[in-house]
Amino acid sequence: MFVLTIDQRRSRDGTDRVDHLIERLRALGGDELAAAPERTAGDEVQTATEEPECALALLLAVLRDGGWHVGLGIGSVRRPLLSSIRSGAGDAFVAARRAVDAAKSSPLGLAVRAVPDHDAPTAEHVEALIDLLLAVRDRRSDAGWEVSDLLDGGSTQAQVAERLAVTPQAVSLRARAAGWRWDDAARPALSTLLGMLDRQLDPPEER
Repeated sequence: MFVLTIDQRRSRDGTDRVDHLIERLRALGGDELAAAPERTAGDEVQTATEEPECALALLLAVLRDGGWHVGLGIGSVRRPLLSSIRSGAGDAFVAARRAVDAAKSSPLGLAVRAVPDHDAPTAEHVEALIDLLLAVRDRRSDAGWEVSDLLDGGSTQAQVAERLAVTPQAVSLRARAAGWRWDDAARPALSTLLGMLDRQLDPPEER
């Protein structure tokens, strides 16, 4: 199981954004959420999913929004999960707590932890690779995001060029500067690694 614990940065100095985040997580996760996102304490939100692709998509979306520390915990949980994630228990919840605490000292605001720690791939290895992807995204311009979002939505470069009223060559240059091909290749690979680690720590036959 993947448990995300998300804590708002500097919440005492600004607007409480937790309710908005909860709605965003519900919209993004949909039926792939194993537990609905909830405010668990103050300015903290927690949710869970069995799907590695969903876990990766959620943390990337939250970190793109900015203003959050994200801890991803991987491991077993007490099943079945009850109606409220506040009642959740198990290794993944312990790991998520460790992760969000570690994320507060991470330059990119992310930490990945597992309990117990496991041989390759370890949570720290996966975290390092996600950090590389985050570093690529951190340098992306607004124009790069515009092109990347359209390509991620299934548009071809020719269709993106037509929509943005630019040349296909301009779209290609923006996509290259945005590192979109690296991003597009990295996400499935990272999801595979997350799935491998999850199966080691939370074997399907024991669920």
